[in-house]
Amino acid sequence: MADAIILRSMLTCPHCGFSKLETMPTDACQYFYECTHCKVLLRPSPGNCCVFCSFGSVKCPPVQKQGDCCGS
Repeated sequence: MADAIILRSMLTCPHCGFSKLETMPTDACQYFYECTHCKVLLRPSPGNCCVFCSFGSVKCPPVQKQGDCCGS
């Protein structure tokens, strides 16, 4: 039996250090995220497909399922 996909990830802003538990989309990568504390617009780090893979405690669902983003 395959491991269950984790849908919640703790995002931590690299600018102010604020963390918030967020629910990840299951069918796509999330490229932008606005920090609710400092209002900085986060984008993925080079080599990552989304903000969850860059700043989250859990990789996004496509990476969890396939080991890479969106089959790339």
